[in-house]
Amino acid sequence: MTVQRAAGFRNGIDVRVRLRQAGSGSDAAFDGAWWPRSHDLAAELPELVAALDTLGVRVERFTYPEQAWTPIERKVAVSGRTVRTGAFRSMDPALVSLTVDGDRRLDLLVVPPEADALTGVRALRLAAGQREESGTPERVLATAGSWSRPEVVVPITGIRAG
Repeated sequence: MTVQRAAGFRNGIDVRVRLRQAGSGSDAAFDGAWWPRSHDLAAELPELVAALDTLGVRVERFTYPEQAWTPIERKVAVSGRTVRTGAFRSMDPALVSLTVDGDRRLDLLVVPPEADALTGVRALRLAAGQREESGTPERVLATAGSWSRPEVVVPITGIRAG
């Protein structure tokens, strides 16, 4: 069996991005979440753009907080087209902004690359959820990481008290 992978994905690993459904809360602080694997935009941005293309979202501009990412060229070639980029000091370090489909703006919560798998998946789900409970980026990330993990009790056998 042959599995086809989308071009631009490292070793066939899917890009971790989720968007809110249309009409699921226009007052939300962000429109979804992205969980990159590093702070290297040169590696991460082309994959994010390619993944969003598969969802029918055409990214034209990508802005990011200067303090949170390694710098990147002002124009990046992705899938035969150019995506303009911009770094800003005044942006929330937990968000990136995209201009898509002409003039629509999407703000994505950035799940830190170093987040553990459970926290990362929860943050993606919370940020793209249908309810307005998500709130600020800090609140989503804190909530995603604060759920208690089940405690595993491993019985010790074969030991005699003496």
